[in-house]
Amino acid sequence: MTSNRTVDITTVIDSAHVSSFQIRTIALCFVLSMVDGFDMQAIAYVAPAMAADWGVAGPSFGPVFGIGLLGSTIGTVLFGPAGDRFGRKTVLIPSILVFGTCSILTISASTMDDLMIYRLITGIGLGGALPNIIALASEYAPKRRRASLVTIMFCGFPFGAVVGGIISARLIPAYGWEAVFILGGGLALVALPVTWFLMPESIRFLAMRQGMAEKAAAILRRIDPAGNFSDSDRFVIGEHAMTGATVRLLFTEKRAFGTLMIWTLFFMSLLLSYFMVNWLPLALQQAGLPLTAAVLATATLNAGGIVGCIVFGRVIDKRGPYTIIGTAYLIGAVFVGAIGFAASSAPVVMAVVFAAGFFAIGAQFCAVALVTEFYATAIRATGVGWSMGIGRIGSMIGPVVGGVLLGAGLGIDMLFLCAAITPVLAGLAVFAMARSPQNAAASQSAASH
Repeated sequence: MTSNRTVDITTVIDSAHVSSFQIRTIALCFVLSMVDGFDMQAIAYVAPAMAADWGVAGPSFGPVFGIGLLGSTIGTVLFGPAGDRFGRKTVLIPSILVFGTCSILTISASTMDDLMIYRLITGIGLGGALPNIIALASEYAPKRRRASLVTIMFCGFPFGAVVGGIISARLIPAYGWEAVFILGGGLALVALPVTWFLMPESIRFLAMRQGMAEKAAAILRRIDPAGNFSDSDRFVIGEHAMTGATVRLLFTEKRAFGTLMIWTLFFMSLLLSYFMVNWLPLALQQAGLPLTAAVLATATLNAGGIVGCIVFGRVIDKRGPYTIIGTAYLIGAVFVGAIGFAASSAPVVMAVVFAAGFFAIGAQFCAVALVTEFYATAIRATGVGWSMGIGRIGSMIGPVVGGVLLGAGLGIDMLFLCAAITPVLAGLAVFAMARSPQNAAASQSAASH
């Protein structure tokens, strides 16, 4: 066994076969993403039943929806940087505990004020977990397969929302709305000890910290047993050290323009996503489609997004992210704009909605992999967290914009033509990011070698 070697962890992960240990880690991230998606959407599933039970109007839940998204925004921008500083797993554990516990405690709410407090705290926990889950999955995935593995993992979030809706539709009539919060919180609390014992800390994070060589060597031996890694080896990640406030680092070393483009991308993407999810059923119903078809359109949109995410992730691994994601957004804009013109026929509008989801929503899911590629290990969770935090602002604005446009008397054709502007702007942001100073510098460095 060779001692006192300098081992580049990035090179080992990128060159070795994907081990069962890495697959298990990413699969666990997928499960946690599913639970996160379930608990994030739980309030939407139970709102009609709660409104009937409490004798309040359905629209009064608008602030409840909004404050949950606000909590998620707070969680992403606070706990993303915390993950970079203290460790992904170190921050992930309390985040899961918070949203799992508060989800269950929601059943004790007796007023709208109580409900808003519980949803705010639950949102903070949910928002804190997601950027660290994404960073962990990214850092155990080899570069050649990172986009596909990270995007498949992130599909757990919408998949959890879809499965949660199906389960909730059966739970609520049988056991009441409280059962949805108990199930969602219970799943999180069951996942907590599993995460504690089975989820490793990011090996790249460990390599950046003094006194962690033993833990790093133990993990690396599970990834590449033939490497004969020793506790006396010196582990590095092939990236220069960064010091200072992690949020400030998002704007240093030629990252400022790329960061602003990422924020634009996420803002526009989530504005579109929440606009579509909230207003697509109502708009299609008002256009004359049966209620069942209008509701099914939202599921079709999410299904298209999941399929598109998986397809694009694999292509990105081979051809790079920028052209693929940027082009997908622009094609998606065409189908988003066409929804209003196809609304007279249920089969046609379902096909158009699926295509819109495939390209525009699929590109949105893949944008997560783009962010993990853009930021170095030391600021990755911060970059993901702030990007998603800015995106959450868009998610809060999206439903409001839809209400304003409908209130102004816009027809369904013009409504979705206006919505199509957002994926166009997102796509242009991706193409601009490809030409950012940091990417240009990276290309020149690669060419010189």
